[in-house]
Amino acid sequence: MRRRCIAVLGGSFDPVHNGHVALGTYFSRLLTVDELRIIPAGNPWQKEGLHVLPDARLAMVNAAFADYPFPVKIDSQELLRAGATYTVDTLQALRQELGVAASLSLLIGADQLLRLQTWHGWREIFDYAHLCVASRPGFAINAGQLSIEVEEFFLERLGTVSQLRQQPHGRSFLANDLSIEVSATEIRMLLLSGQRPSKLVPPRVLDYIEQHNLYKRR
Repeated sequence: MRRRCIAVLGGSFDPVHNGHVALGTYFSRLLTVDELRIIPAGNPWQKEGLHVLPDARLAMVNAAFADYPFPVKIDSQELLRAGATYTVDTLQALRQELGVAASLSLLIGADQLLRLQTWHGWREIFDYAHLCVASRPGFAINAGQLSIEVEEFFLERLGTVSQLRQQPHGRSFLANDLSIEVSATEIRMLLLSGQRPSKLVPPRVLDYIEQHNLYKRR
């Protein structure tokens, strides 16, 4: 029996940009996913504060993935959760929903891996999902950029695409041929200065931002 394969892409999406879409697309194709689950962050404890309301971020995510070539589900569970939101709690909830057999892969960029040791319950992530990391060409796990603890943990669990699909959780994977050089901070600064970052943001998202006058001086 074929194991169901779900990729999970979370983030503040403040705003959602082409880097988010590229990350989801890369692993959706690589893993031939049955579903890409998009989860906007509710109250991410490591962020000082989000710049637009949850409904706007949810709308932008829906706009960005409206014509996606893989099945997509926009999951608002973190937006409905009171208090700080932690990735490990979300993965635990997904595992309860999807069952023990489904392959679950959490998608992150190399910048997030570099500070993984600061995440609440980061080791427990592997109890619920695989950890798939996209990095620019030339990035190496053992180049001294990671904490020793994260480096050892990651290298011990390195898996293949086949293992990611055949096992429900517990593996790590590094894709070092995806260059994502897009910053939400940069996009907000461009919008604030009156510029139109059309090369950084999906057209429908940019239309929504402009129609609702987001990221402007109040």
